[in-house]
Amino acid sequence: MSPSDWQADGRLPSEVWIKAHLRRCFAEGMPATVVHRGEKNSGTLILKINQLEAGCRVLNQTRDLDGAMAWMPALGGELVTESDADAYIERAVARDPDVWVVEIEDREGRHPFEGKVL
Repeated sequence: MSPSDWQADGRLPSEVWIKAHLRRCFAEGMPATVVHRGEKNSGTLILKINQLEAGCRVLNQTRDLDGAMAWMPALGGELVTESDADAYIERAVARDPDVWVVEIEDREGRHPFEGKVL
């Protein structure tokens, strides 16, 4: 990767950042997949955390007031059925096709992406 691949603010392109985190998922034994590929340089991310029998949690990538990476819980932050999570994600992708969607399966709801949940 050359310096020209970095964004003006010094952040990695979305595609590279997401692929690095997918490798972390695999290394930690968490099945993960890209459900929707967004804009490769600056697309934001929606995480679908599939806790299997318990349901799914959906998190939207955002920034906190200090500009640090954070996550905004969708659907009231509650565990919902997979069909409810998928319907929410489908609407979000229809509004913003540049968004990335990654699904992670983890019974405890863990994920390796940095940032606090707001």
